[in-house]
Amino acid sequence: MSHFNRRSVLKGGATLGALSATGLLDFAKAWAQSLPYKPEANATINLLRWKRFVEAEDAQFLKIVEAFTKATGVKVNVSNESFDDIQPKASVAANTGTGPDMVWGLHSLPHLFPDKCLDVTDLADYLGKKHGGWVPAAVATGTSKGKWIAIPVAFNGGYINYRVAAVQKAGFKGVPGDTAGFLELCKALQKNNTPAGFALGHASGDGNGWIHWLLWSHGAYLIDKNEKVIINSPETIAALEYGKKLYETFIPGTASWNDSSNNKAFLAGELYLTANGISIYAAAKAQGMKAIADDMDHAAWPVGPVGKPQELQLCFPMLTFKFTKAPNACKAFTAFLLEADNYNPWLEAAAGYLTQPLNAFDNNPVWTKDPKNTVFRDAGKRTLPASGIGPVTEKAAAAISDFIVVDMVANYCTGREDAKGAVAIAERQAKRLFR
Repeated sequence: MSHFNRRSVLKGGATLGALSATGLLDFAKAWAQSLPYKPEANATINLLRWKRFVEAEDAQFLKIVEAFTKATGVKVNVSNESFDDIQPKASVAANTGTGPDMVWGLHSLPHLFPDKCLDVTDLADYLGKKHGGWVPAAVATGTSKGKWIAIPVAFNGGYINYRVAAVQKAGFKGVPGDTAGFLELCKALQKNNTPAGFALGHASGDGNGWIHWLLWSHGAYLIDKNEKVIINSPETIAALEYGKKLYETFIPGTASWNDSSNNKAFLAGELYLTANGISIYAAAKAQGMKAIADDMDHAAWPVGPVGKPQELQLCFPMLTFKFTKAPNACKAFTAFLLEADNYNPWLEAAAGYLTQPLNAFDNNPVWTKDPKNTVFRDAGKRTLPASGIGPVTEKAAAAISDFIVVDMVANYCTGREDAKGAVAIAERQAKRLFR
């Protein structure tokens, strides 16, 4: 894949200017002289993160890592795992007290083991004051019992990716903004052999994302604000019925899809509408797939019967384990990553795949220089936390990692269970968690 040639820096809304690798190192050295956390002597950080979906994002991230190491002397070893492997490996580390010092995970991962996470309240306060404050979903995801247990580094906005020509051939000017019109579009796409398809397998990002939208847009939730299980409701049945009608228009095989399956099918010309981050579009542009990139666009999630946007966007919290021998170095690295001189070029390199959790970065040019990126800009502001209308707790985090609602929808759509049976299974699983 190609990399962006221009690296820009946003400083308090000022005009952006190029920042070379040398400039990044110079900034890092100056920053290290007054950094808010003094790293431990001879510190090393082992960081586990998800495998990149946009190559330029990963390249820019590693430049930040390199500059941090040269400026502070702290070595940062970065290892990568797939979305679906992050949680099991992080849980093993939490339970054994050995493994990576830091984990850059998904959704509400830190809440699976909040007592094993380093208290980073001071760091969160420092970053919030410096960068315009946190969006509400970031606060909900980063905090537990009044303290911060992780720093939400970014969100990944997951929206409708579609082929413009196929939608127009189906008789629509764009993706309808309501669920009824959206279903009619998917039916027309299927009729024209240009089908839609959303992941119904254990896809941590895409599967959880669209299925929570499906439920929430119909007013259905797993738990209420008091953590009472409320999944067995007329609203859930209505969501399932709508979901099955959508599923009947899908390309075959979605019940086994993981987080990379729809990317591959879309770029192969087999899929014409899906739920995903901007990575499909970024890959098409970077790989010279001009016909697909030019014919692509993105749309926000349709509004359902509840009458307002109800979205689950993928939060990427970065946690530090208490067992680390270098807590100050870990805090320093996180603070350095979110400095404007680093974070803005990184957002640009991510090409819209990553979205800011701090308000100061709303004006990054990545959101306006290509109109197809703009819908992703406000993902962090539009999303509910992974727990929906309930509190983000260890139990809510387990519900996400156990795919309770994903399996409920898959069980009904694929015919393994009728609606009442699928709901009953989910209710039993949830009540075991929230008892």
